[in-house]
Amino acid sequence: MKLWFKSGGWASKKARQIVGTLAPQDIKTVAVIRHAAVGDMVLTRPFLIELRRFFPNAKITLSLTTNYTRGAPEDLVDDVHVVYGNDQRGHSLKEQIARAKELGPQDLLFDLAATTRSFWLCKLTPAKLKIGFPYHLAQRYLYYDVTVSRSDMRFEAENMLEMLNILGHATQYPPLFDMPVQPTQRLRPYIVYFPSASTSIKCWPHSHFAELVKQMAERYPEHDHIVLQGIAEWESIDEIMAAQNGRENAIGMKLDDFDATVSLMKGAALLVGNDTGIRNIAIACETPTVGIFFATDPFRYWPRYHHHEAAFTPDGQVPSVEQVFELASKVMDAG
Repeated sequence: MKLWFKSGGWASKKARQIVGTLAPQDIKTVAVIRHAAVGDMVLTRPFLIELRRFFPNAKITLSLTTNYTRGAPEDLVDDVHVVYGNDQRGHSLKEQIARAKELGPQDLLFDLAATTRSFWLCKLTPAKLKIGFPYHLAQRYLYYDVTVSRSDMRFEAENMLEMLNILGHATQYPPLFDMPVQPTQRLRPYIVYFPSASTSIKCWPHSHFAELVKQMAERYPEHDHIVLQGIAEWESIDEIMAAQNGRENAIGMKLDDFDATVSLMKGAALLVGNDTGIRNIAIACETPTVGIFFATDPFRYWPRYHHHEAAFTPDGQVPSVEQVFELASKVMDAG
């Protein structure tokens, strides 16, 4: 292998000396650190698919934390390593270090997290090359041998693939997610609206969602318009549904099962939602999306391929119902 970059990447002196002695077919062990919630977790799938293509003889181990295992792409790896997360604070430092060291020596170590916990795991795991995409330049000298630039202006699934590009792998575009799920079968085609998010500050007003669903239900009467409720008490959709005045093709739904939620996303004609994991799941299911952004940056979670749109304003104000309606109609009419 060789390092393929002129700018946008960095490599230590050690990496420049070692990389030429390595060949993809000779790599036997690869560890991937991904400590993230379900929305970020599903974006890891293209990286793992390409990792398998590039290193066909390697045993791939995915390192997770105990509090973030939901949606982990275990179908794409050979082994799973789990360190103690924030839900396991009762363990001593000695126990935490012992658990981290269970990952063992690796030929290659990829850090797709860049968190304090993943930094320690990098330090405690011997590897021929350690590769990451840290936010701060100083971190590359402390924890890695090779890095690529990390930017909130780039779709994160593609940004992760650059860690393989720098080693000479020609990754597929658009990224391949290959979600192992069958779509929900309903009598009528359907659009899903998800008005919740991880925090209320990221949520588009329910009054806006209520008006959007009304307009979309009138524009696309042959579709069911499913408003999906979150699992927390504050995520009620009562206001949105009350505004529909009993419209037959406006349906409220709550799903507590992860697989059923993914299946619902896979079968949808469109997902309209805030900056949330549900939208990332829809993207991974190759379902068209309209994301609504005002409290967070849109570009990190906005794939610029297929039928995905992002509603935001240059000054960061809350997007209007009219803007979101136009984008949703654009995606629907594009087929």
